[in-house]
Amino acid sequence: MSLWRFLGLNKLEPRQEPAEEGHIVLEIAAKLDQLEASEARYLACFSYVLNRVAHADLEISPEEVAQMEKIVQEQGGLPGSQSVLVVQMAKTHNRLFGATDNYLVTREFNRIATRGQKLELMGCLLAVSASHEGISTAEDAEMRQITKELQLSHRDFIALRSRFRDHLNVLKRIEE
Repeated sequence: MSLWRFLGLNKLEPRQEPAEEGHIVLEIAAKLDQLEASEARYLACFSYVLNRVAHADLEISPEEVAQMEKIVQEQGGLPGSQSVLVVQMAKTHNRLFGATDNYLVTREFNRIATRGQKLELMGCLLAVSASHEGISTAEDAEMRQITKELQLSHRDFIALRSRFRDHLNVLKRIEE
């Protein structure tokens, strides 16, 4: 496999594989071969959805990347270098193919995760969003959409989001 293909940057050849469910999940999971396949798949979906929210405002800050790496390291019990790799792969793929794969990967996470894991992911999404200058309106809207895709209730989302109330940009006082 070429480096360009590994990074999802096939400049010389168009993306030949269809946007099939979980494509990026399989690539990331393959890099996590010391984990059981189901754990690697879970972690790949988890890291991709983290990146989905971080990229919702079209900018992923260094603080958001550091927070995602920390969360992925803790969730997967990975060494730091592997959590960096997982986050970077998900970040690159999300930037290139996010519009087509966002729903597919989140649907896969919905299929394999328990309700508790879904709620835990939502809490992590809020933590990533809050790590840099507050939670933007775009990030908040993306998290609402993910809540629906994970078949969680609006009440679940509001309960989790209330812990991050001080980070919501829409509620911050505008300084004159």
